[in-house]
Amino acid sequence: MTSPDAPWPDSATAKAEELHQLLRIGDRDWHQLKSNRQRRGAELLAAAMVQLLRHGDSSDVENLTQQALGWFKGELKDPGCPRH
Repeated sequence: MTSPDAPWPDSATAKAEELHQLLRIGDRDWHQLKSNRQRRGAELLAAAMVQLLRHGDSSDVENLTQQALGWFKGELKDPGCPRH
């Protein structure tokens, strides 16, 4: 149920956080997925959604969304590991 003070359904934040955790690229998968444009973009969009639902700073939401678009468009690329 949506309260008048919050425009989002009660479970929306928890579900967005769960989605972000599913899409997040962890240490074990980093080398395999670091250059996957769709995966990187999806991870960033999910993070933006979490920030939006948590009433985060709108500039953070916008920056994460712009980064996601950069990955989808191929404008952003993984810079490589500094340790290698």
